[in-house]
Amino acid sequence: MTEMTYDPRLDSDHASPSVDSEQGDYAMQEAPPFPRRKALIGGGLAVALVGGVWFATHRGDTEAPKGNQAPLVSVVVPGITSIVGTINATGTLAAKHDMPIGVVGDGGNVVRVLVNAGDWVKKGQLLAIIDRQVQAQQQANSGAQVNVAQADARIAQANLDRGLKLVANGFISNADIDRLTAVRDAANARVRVAQAQLGEMRARIRRLNIVAPADGLVLDRAVEPGQVVSPGSGALFRIAEGGQMELRARLSESDLQQMAVGQQVKVTPVGSDKTYTGTVWLLSPIIDPATRQGTARIALAYAPDIRPGGFAAAEIASGTVSAPLLPESALQADNQGSYVYVVGADKKATRRRVKIAMVTDKGVAIAQGLTGHEQVVMRAGAFLSDGETVNPRFAPKK
Repeated sequence: MTEMTYDPRLDSDHASPSVDSEQGDYAMQEAPPFPRRKALIGGGLAVALVGGVWFATHRGDTEAPKGNQAPLVSVVVPGITSIVGTINATGTLAAKHDMPIGVVGDGGNVVRVLVNAGDWVKKGQLLAIIDRQVQAQQQANSGAQVNVAQADARIAQANLDRGLKLVANGFISNADIDRLTAVRDAANARVRVAQAQLGEMRARIRRLNIVAPADGLVLDRAVEPGQVVSPGSGALFRIAEGGQMELRARLSESDLQQMAVGQQVKVTPVGSDKTYTGTVWLLSPIIDPATRQGTARIALAYAPDIRPGGFAAAEIASGTVSAPLLPESALQADNQGSYVYVVGADKKATRRRVKIAMVTDKGVAIAQGLTGHEQVVMRAGAFLSDGETVNPRFAPKK
């Protein structure tokens, strides 16, 4: 029978299981620290990873130069260019002097119309005839009144002649001679009245003939035989004096200032392949406040393709200008006018006011504000502010 030996360590709360070997005892005592070690190692790796990401994303902050933060802009040095200015405009064709012709007399029934639209007429040529039967009878009556007045005047003159012979012999007095003279003078006055009435009637009859006031081209006919017309009937015919036409071109205020009376203009009617040469004969003295435009009236000789009421395009040479030439993208505008951004030696974009000379197919000519030697921002001016630092790059030459 084996004897049980009492070991006091079995009653201790902190007793550890006994092991037979030294190695086993060490392993049992070191087991608890393993989970803590793994946690520490994992935490260190996480911290290292976060630090590496931060370093990778922020390492250029202290190394990058400040200039790279400025916006990159394209600039151009425009220089001075000789520009042949051309102003393009559109407008309406019309007669240079459009002459409306209506009834100037008593009016009545139209019995004949002698011309049509498109006919050429001479000054005084008969265009239409109005019935004059009533006026013809009135003219005959006035003619008879003239004959009666002339007969009375002859009798009064004969009585005066006889009285002058008798007064010398004392048969009648000087008072009788004065009376006979007054009767003779009154008779002659009645003759003149009757003649004036006859002349008036003849003039009224002539006004029943509608005639051309000048040589020209009939543009419109608004009367037919049998129509009853009066002074309130409006224009019966329209005539272009001399057949001359014109283009009434609408131009901006700045373009109008570049034109002069006598300047030649090329005009092309819409739908036609022919170009006609006209001359500016009148520039509008006023500007429409609503559209800021004025009218240039360009005289044209008659041609079948030039029809009043039609539309036409005009090309006007405005002379040669030597000025800086910029692309339209370089110009900005506000309530005070046009401006550009100029980049100085300090790489700061500065707003500069300019005045436009003309706009061409190649660009915008600048009249004032630039010498041509500045670096002008070509694009992105709308996104810049005055005094902003930029990174200028010269635009490639085309």
